[in-house]
Formats: sequence, C-alpha cells, structure tokens
Amino acid sequence: MTMRVTFTIDDEVHDFLTNFGGANRSAYVNQLLKREKQRILEEAIRKANQEEAEDPEYQKELSVWEETLSDGLKP
Repeated sequence: MTMRVTFTIDDEVHDFLTNFGGANRSAYVNQLLKREKQRILEEAIRKANQEEAEDPEYQKELSVWEETLSDGLKP
C-alpha cells in the first residue's frame, strides 16, 4: 500500500532532493526513510544487547541455560 502525503521542506533540502532524487523524488525519499528506520532498529538492538551484557542477573540466567548445551541431545 502506498500513501500520498504532503510536507514542507526548506529551499536547501528541496534543492538537494531535486539534484539527488532523480526523476522519482518520492522513491528517493521513501528509500531514505526506510534506511533511517533500519538504522534506528539496529541501534535499538545494539543498545538492548549492551544492556543485557551489562546485566548480572541476565548473565547468571544465561549461564544456567548454557549448561544445557552439553546435555547429550543431538541438534
């Protein structure tokens, strides 16, 4: 699904979009926003992983589960 939106940009951004957006400025803006969405998601994942790595309770629980890795069962 696609949506039509209207937004206001300043002259400098408009010039940039005209120069680099090519014939399909909407596709260019869409691509930029998708990349930004992905960057934000990756940043949130890195932050969550860092918080887990620094959480002693989580590390303790993880070590309990790691003991089950050698329980003799084949994957």
